[in-house]
Amino acid sequence: MKQIKTKENRNSFSSSLGFVLAAAGSAVGLGNIWRFPYLAAKDGGGIFLFTYIILALTFGFTLIISEVAIGRKTKQSALTAFGKLDKKSGWIGVFASLVPFMILPYYCIIGGWVLKYFTAFAAGSGLETAQDGYFTGFITGNYQTIIFDAVFLIACALIIYRGVNKGIEAISKVLMPVLLIFVVAIAVFSITIKGDQGRTGLEGLKVYVIPDFSGKSFNDIFIVVLDAMGQLFYSISVAMGIMVTYGSYFKDENNLIKSVNQIEFFDTLVAFLAGVMIIPAVYVFIGEEGMQSSGPGLMFVTLPKVFAQMGIFGNIFGAVFFLMVLLAALTSAISVLEAVVASMIDAFGWSRGKATFIESAVALVIGIVICLGYNVFYFELKLPNGSTGQLLDIFDYLSNNILMPVVAIGTCILVGWIVKPKTIIDEAAKNGEKFGRKKFFVVMVKFIEPVLLFVLLLGSLGIIK
Repeated sequence: MKQIKTKENRNSFSSSLGFVLAAAGSAVGLGNIWRFPYLAAKDGGGIFLFTYIILALTFGFTLIISEVAIGRKTKQSALTAFGKLDKKSGWIGVFASLVPFMILPYYCIIGGWVLKYFTAFAAGSGLETAQDGYFTGFITGNYQTIIFDAVFLIACALIIYRGVNKGIEAISKVLMPVLLIFVVAIAVFSITIKGDQGRTGLEGLKVYVIPDFSGKSFNDIFIVVLDAMGQLFYSISVAMGIMVTYGSYFKDENNLIKSVNQIEFFDTLVAFLAGVMIIPAVYVFIGEEGMQSSGPGLMFVTLPKVFAQMGIFGNIFGAVFFLMVLLAALTSAISVLEAVVASMIDAFGWSRGKATFIESAVALVIGIVICLGYNVFYFELKLPNGSTGQLLDIFDYLSNNILMPVVAIGTCILVGWIVKPKTIIDEAAKNGEKFGRKKFFVVMVKFIEPVLLFVLLLGSLGIIK
């Protein structure tokens, strides 16, 4: 493979802040908003939150700092970075690049769904989305999904085409502060509302944050750990080539450890606030039973019903909420596209324009096929993890439940046993920074993390339940 980018001519983020906002933007996506609140509600509120925070500080830190350091050390994106560290480990880069390639088409489809709902609420007709069957009718009844998918994908492509500084960094510096303001504002509103049934947002907040150990066995706690660990993949953008790619744009003189800590903080904060936004509002208007849905069911079915019960504020609140979700989806989608585009540039020597056009065109074609999977190509398939799905669910299962754990396991083996943890530690602390969790990092990457990831993979394959 021809590798044309070097330390001398490769693009880079202009500052640590640009890197942190871009990486945090990648991490703060749909996974935080529609999966984190559901898992917290399902797994005993505070039990899940506590477990997630512990894993973020240990498990998450280990993977993020490893991937960012690999990117900065090699100045390569995922497809070529792993092979540059160790020739026999090039397969990790191939798998890591397959993940965003598979995720991009269906992520843009979901981004299109969000765009559709935002336009509906912004136009004043959002409360119609609360009607039974509206969402199902939208994704199965016509070709609107393809149009919204294409619009969302084109927006991502235009940003990526502009490059690292004028595209990714520039848009992240605008969208991330706006996104954070929206998240905080909606969270405050959610905990202050009161419904006709006498339930309050504050009571819903207690359901979310107070640990509930009632009826919890050791096996239940183990499931909470696996759920929290699985959520980290959705939340922190590891094992999908993104952090390696963004790390390759991170300047040598900047403080890597401090920046990774800031990414962890932003991601965990937004993930927590996602629950504060959603769970109290759902509790007030629908009750605890409304918190038992995740994914599309939560975002496009349950929440519109919540907004419909807010009276004259429903359209306004819905428009602001879906605008916030749209910004989160966009910042994540551009990182997914960049991971693939950067790999094409590094591996094949293509120009940014050519790589962006080809990958966007392929993603659009695959996206159209997936959209048609809800009508023309409809079928249902039982997946090994027990769920039933269509084309979109199959792409999601293969990328998130199979490839990502495999990539993470491979990364741990590479860092822990082949190039050794010292390679990452030296790169992360090359400017004299203090690597505060050095010993714990070594133990995690060599022993604890590979075992937990293997157990997670077995669960995804349906071998353990």
